[in-house]
Formats: sequence, structure tokens, C-alpha cells
Amino acid sequence: MNSINDSGVVAGLASGQRSPTHRLGGLAGSGLVAALAAVVATTLGAALAQAVGVDFEVPDGGETIPLAGFAVVTGVFSVVGIVIAAALLRWSARPAERFVWTAGSLTAISLVPPLLSGATTATITALLGLHLVAATVMIPTLARSLRTRAIHDVSEASSCYQGESK
Repeated sequence: MNSINDSGVVAGLASGQRSPTHRLGGLAGSGLVAALAAVVATTLGAALAQAVGVDFEVPDGGETIPLAGFAVVTGVFSVVGIVIAAALLRWSARPAERFVWTAGSLTAISLVPPLLSGATTATITALLGLHLVAATVMIPTLARSLRTRAIHDVSEASSCYQGESK
């Protein structure tokens, strides 16, 4: 049986509630700030490693990874992390928990290529460290942002239900 609401009132967000666009915008904003921090941290880390003698030469093709390459790859995969976090915020009941598991698993997988590259021990160690630097910046920031938004959503839902029962 369908019920019809003919009061002429269009249902909208309750007072104080955030729209889904606002929630995603806040996540994207904090994620982009974290991505910028991760880009700076990994690029500085790579520059420091080069300064102490790490060559970042990958034997397959014999090319050296440029500093700009660290920045670009960190930026791209940080944005991928933001997209994953946004999807989980939208479709998961526990977005922060799911994000930490997903990002942790993807970070672990990302450690395999340097190990298989055939590069020098110094290069492999530096690459592994740089992967972990980026993950250390991005994962906690996005998880915290997801928790904040999920908690806010739960408290809003709770206050809506309390308001209806009066």
C-alpha cells in the first residue's frame, strides 16, 4: 500500500544536516591537502636519498626515475585513494574501517614491484620507504576524515529518529 503526502511540503535536509555533496567535498578537500603533503614528502625524501647516493636506476631499461616522477606518481595514486574513500563513504556502512583495510592491502601490493625490479639494495630500500611515506600521510588522514563524516551522519540520523518519536 502506498501512502501519499499531500501536505504540499517538499522534504529536504533536516536542520544542521550536511548534503552528500558537502560530505564528499569535505573529504575531497582534506584528501587533496593530504595528497599535496604526500607529494612534497615523497619528493623531498627522494631528493634526500639521491643526495646520499641512491641512484633510483631501474635495471629494466636502465633509466633513472626523475624527482618529478615521484611527485606525479604519488599525486595520481593519492587521488585514486581519495576516489576509493569517496566511494566507500557513499556505499559502505563502515567507510573508515573498509578504507584502512583496502588502502593497507593496496600499499602492501605496491611494495612488490620494487622488490622484483632488480635494482640496487639502496634503490629498493628507498622506494619501499617512499611508498610507506605516502601511505603514512594519506591513509590516516583519509580514515580520520571518513570517521568524522560517518560519526556526524550517525548522530544526525539519531537526532532525526529522536525528533520523530516525540
